Amino acid sequence: MLLLSVDGLHQKDIDWYVRAHPASALAALVAHGTSYINAQTPVPSDSFPGLIGQVTGGNPGTTGIYYDDTYNRVLLPAGTTDCANAVPGAEVAFTEAADKDPLALEAGQGLPGLPASILTMTGQPASLLNPAALPVDPGTCTPVYPHQYLRVNTIFEVAKNAGLTTAWSDKHPAYEILNGPSGKGVDDLFTPEINSDAPAPFTGDWTTDNAATQQYDGYKVQSVLNEIDGKDHSGAMTAAVPAIFGMNFQVVSTAEKLPTSDGLTGGYLPGGTVPGPLLSRALDYVDASVGRMEAALVSSGQAGSTTVILSAKHGQSPTNPSALTRVPDSAIIAGLNAAWKTRHPEAADLVAFSTDDDIMQLWLSDHSQQAALFAKNYLVSHRAAGADITGAAKTLPASGLSKIYAGTEVANYFDAKVTDPAYPDVLGLVQAGVVYTGGTSKIAEHGGATGNDRDVPLIVSGAGITGPRTVSVPVETTQIAPTILQALGLDPNALQAVQIEGTQTLPRLSD
Repeated sequence: MLLLSVDGLHQKDIDWYVRAHPASALAALVAHGTSYINAQTPVPSDSFPGLIGQVTGGNPGTTGIYYDDTYNRVLLPAGTTDCANAVPGAEVAFTEAADKDPLALEAGQGLPGLPASILTMTGQPASLLNPAALPVDPGTCTPVYPHQYLRVNTIFEVAKNAGLTTAWSDKHPAYEILNGPSGKGVDDLFTPEINSDAPAPFTGDWTTDNAATQQYDGYKVQSVLNEIDGKDHSGAMTAAVPAIFGMNFQVVSTAEKLPTSDGLTGGYLPGGTVPGPLLSRALDYVDASVGRMEAALVSSGQAGSTTVILSAKHGQSPTNPSALTRVPDSAIIAGLNAAWKTRHPEAADLVAFSTDDDIMQLWLSDHSQQAALFAKNYLVSHRAAGADITGAAKTLPASGLSKIYAGTEVANYFDAKVTDPAYPDVLGLVQAGVVYTGGTSKIAEHGGATGNDRDVPLIVSGAGITGPRTVSVPVETTQIAPTILQALGLDPNALQAVQIEGTQTLPRLSD
């Protein structure tokens, strides 16, 4: 099972690309597979909950993964040593912030000759996380690693328990979360740090230039090619071809986000349907990479025994440039805190932590229903100052939000227990086109619940599948997990999230 996630990719992008490039590798994938054209990601439509859904079969209320940078009401802050006297409540940052060296491509392993040597990076990236940057368990007074934070097992663990080999390539060492609670799910986990400093001629991290993102994705593509060839991700050691392996692409996501890069305009053409020049080039890159993988499967004699699943952790919005409204969330949060302190002069700031992209998630210092409703009422009654893509001022009602949930409403939305210490106290779904940012460096974002955030492709192609077939019934990307296990002859119910949520395998071709 080769699982590929093209972050930011929409179903409409696949439709356009196949029409425009009927002889492409992506068109061949569709022609020899089943396309689930009404597939949606979990909410929040972010990388962490998106991928965790694909490999566990569960949504955030089950997995406990609401974003890659969140807050937990019972854990203790990173670096805590006096746990008996510490105040509960901690940021849980499973991003580059958890690396030993966030600015290094190998996250602090100390490899010489970078970036050329990056494929020699360890396949056990938990060793590259900085324990002092991780939240602390109040019971054991020890750091909580990402795999320990996940509440349910993964397809990698089920495969390992069956004696199969597993591998994956992703963008931060914190993706060691894929190991699952056992900590042992992935044999070979290659995680070069995407937010590290890219080398000359680039400046900034690998996401700030789309050509740099292509180069970065290329390392992960090569790792997959090496694994197809019966090697580990480095290509230096012989290894069994993994039963489950794959990677995520970042190049489409940055092509959608960047206003311009490499002399090309980012995002979509006016109307939001046709990719612009930068995004079109990024799709060409993904297509060529998929073609290389397919060719490697054929040349190694594995094409007939390998199923390829192509989807996305998340989409991105807005796609129509004219719909964009950038809103600085700092002013909204400052106003909310000030209003709270007017009522409660001795209290701490109401907002203890926030994650705002094209969604708003607030964790409050006061976890009462009354405080959550106070925040909701403030957000509903205040206008937000923003700007459109040209910089022209815009003012939006209700803080730029279309729907706001507070306290127990949030727990119900996520189907989480009210005692869950991880869900946000306030969840805000944005008005169309709103992105919370104080800068102008991006024209799209992800995390939200809009169609463009959640409507992703889901193509199952390869071994034993006669295509093209189209399935139009709604499905969720969480259904990928039990489907992978079923295809490998394993029991989908071995996944705890499948048991909890009743997650079904993807409909058969005849459905």
